[in-house]
Amino acid sequence: MLEAPKISNAHKSVGAGKDEELVERRTLRDYYIILRERLWIALPLALTLAIGLAYYQSRAVPLYSSTATMQIEKPEKVVTTQEVVETGVSSDAELNTYLQVIGSGKIRTRVLESLTPQERLILQRPYLKDLPPGSAPPPGIDLGTPAVQSIRSTFLISVTVVHRDPEAAALLANRYVQQFIQSLLDKVGGSNEYAVEYLQKRATQLLDLAKAAEQRLQDYMRAQNLVSLDNSTNIVQARLTAVNTALQTARLERLAVEEQFNLVERYQKDHRNLLEITAIAGYGSVPDLNKQLETLQRDQSLLAERYLERHPKMINITNAIAVAKNQLDTAITLAIADLKTSLEKIRGNEKTLEQEYAAQEREQLRLRDLSIEYKSLENQATVARNSYSQILDRLSQTTTSKYLEKIPVRPLDLATPAGTPFTPDPKRITRNAVGLGLLVFFGVAIGLSFIDDRIKSAWDIESFIGVNLLGIIPDLSGLKDDDKYKLVLDNKNTSGVEPFLSVYSSVKIHSKLDFPKSILVTSTIPGEGKTLVSSNLAGSFARHGKAVLLIDCDLRRPMLHRHFNKPNESGLITWFQNGAKLDGDLLNNPDLGIVSIGENLSLISSGGRSKSPTQLLEDPIFGQLLERLKKYFDLIVIDSPPLGAVTDSLLIAEQADEVVYVCRFNRAFRKHIRLYIKALRSGKNEVLGVVLNGLSPRRIEYYSNYRYYRSYKKYYGVQD
Repeated sequence: MLEAPKISNAHKSVGAGKDEELVERRTLRDYYIILRERLWIALPLALTLAIGLAYYQSRAVPLYSSTATMQIEKPEKVVTTQEVVETGVSSDAELNTYLQVIGSGKIRTRVLESLTPQERLILQRPYLKDLPPGSAPPPGIDLGTPAVQSIRSTFLISVTVVHRDPEAAALLANRYVQQFIQSLLDKVGGSNEYAVEYLQKRATQLLDLAKAAEQRLQDYMRAQNLVSLDNSTNIVQARLTAVNTALQTARLERLAVEEQFNLVERYQKDHRNLLEITAIAGYGSVPDLNKQLETLQRDQSLLAERYLERHPKMINITNAIAVAKNQLDTAITLAIADLKTSLEKIRGNEKTLEQEYAAQEREQLRLRDLSIEYKSLENQATVARNSYSQILDRLSQTTTSKYLEKIPVRPLDLATPAGTPFTPDPKRITRNAVGLGLLVFFGVAIGLSFIDDRIKSAWDIESFIGVNLLGIIPDLSGLKDDDKYKLVLDNKNTSGVEPFLSVYSSVKIHSKLDFPKSILVTSTIPGEGKTLVSSNLAGSFARHGKAVLLIDCDLRRPMLHRHFNKPNESGLITWFQNGAKLDGDLLNNPDLGIVSIGENLSLISSGGRSKSPTQLLEDPIFGQLLERLKKYFDLIVIDSPPLGAVTDSLLIAEQADEVVYVCRFNRAFRKHIRLYIKALRSGKNEVLGVVLNGLSPRRIEYYSNYRYYRSYKKYYGVQD
């Protein structure tokens, strides 16, 4: 049998009735229980949020990163002459100045101005993909944000640029380095030098001329609705060839159909047989009808040799020949009409093709006329672009060749396009999703444990409520109702009896009173199993040789008489209504109706129902009755209504010696139970402890340290 749980000193202080704040001290096992209990709430929520975060981050715009590096020349000699300018980096301040200059707006402006039209298209390429067809390109250019930093313990500077296009990121990283070095060259050479100034001004002029020429060409193409002259010419030529081929085919088809139609007209004019024309003889049902007519005429000739004209057979075949001729004439007429319709349709198609051919010829002539002006504008734009490129090359050569040896920075490694984007990063997304999932899972599970105030474990009873845990009753829903309340009496289901014998042992250990005495069994709300516990607790004492009386004091909703298959005609209510007599032999009092329901166990039913039983329970005669019954019985077990529903149990508790409180797993709230037990203690009742009811065998193991149920089956085996 299960031994009574031991209560720590902290628990005893609570059990002493003190109202100090309880500090919840949980072990790893307690948190494991919390997580297991709320697994199907926390896990789906954690998975949903984690998957949602992973999906959201994976949908981020891909970004590519490219890095270019520069090397700073370390000064190798000491400069003592004032006329020589020292350009080397000799302090952290100068290095930090370089870093700030590279990321400044001035360098960004230089980078923007240095971009060619083709390079601008590369920078705008990822944004053009997202635009709907026909939309204008974005006006701005994304130059990225250069991340400039010095590599620790080296004379190297890295310039990293992030962009939506890998080629654009590499282009910008290299261009930032180039323009920074160019700015140093300009600073060393001076901006007032005549050659450099002239080349810069000329480059600006040629750039304006190139832009103007390019704009005129674009305006002309837009006005004339041209993709390009060569492409437009090729498209028109291909259309013209296709239309010409279709037109020739249509003409040949028309000539063939016209020849057939003219032949039909000549035959009709000369009253010749139209069946000699192949197009008529092979049309639709004409061949079958003609063959049918020939067959009928041949049969007529054979019959004419044997019969006269007025013979019925001759008359029938003559009529059949007439019908066949009419059908054949109709079919020939339809064939002529269909031939005429086909001729008209072919002529219409030929006319349409002739019109389309003429339109394409006009378009070809128009493009031929436009080619002179288009070529002129195109040549102007090409010449302007070439002139601008030559001036830029000349300017770069002039500046670089003159001052290259004076700058303290050299390009080291050029940036190359990245093969894969650095964001979204699958590994980082996985880490974030897993981290969020774990945070939500543990947060929700543990958070709900602080919100959920329902009774679940031994900790709730002994630490929070501050009373003894008398035992744990497993879930007995698999047993019949008639068997559950007589488990101990019948002793059929040994594994089901052991929990109640454990409660019996705990009650004996924690009880401070000698027999005879009375024990009140109550609960917080209906359906927690107080009647089940009171019946089997009474049966446990009776089984151990005590004379036990079980009283049904749930006068509003009595159930004990049903569970023990006894009538409810006599009992407490009947005894009280008939004068509440205490003299004489109470065991044989017909109003009380004490009946035996087992060895050493008797029952007093409610004797009916009462909507207001407080008159009986508050009357001193009720307490006197209990005292008189103690002369006949060692123990009186009182089954009472739940405290949370009515106040009857508090009235009964005033007359009872000890109280056993029943709680069903995950039903009543801890704060309510604690409040009601405090009320029972204020009435100077001895609360023996709490019986936790309704746990499955697995939950018994998870929610407490009492593992008798599984251990019993392992040790003794299952017995029925």
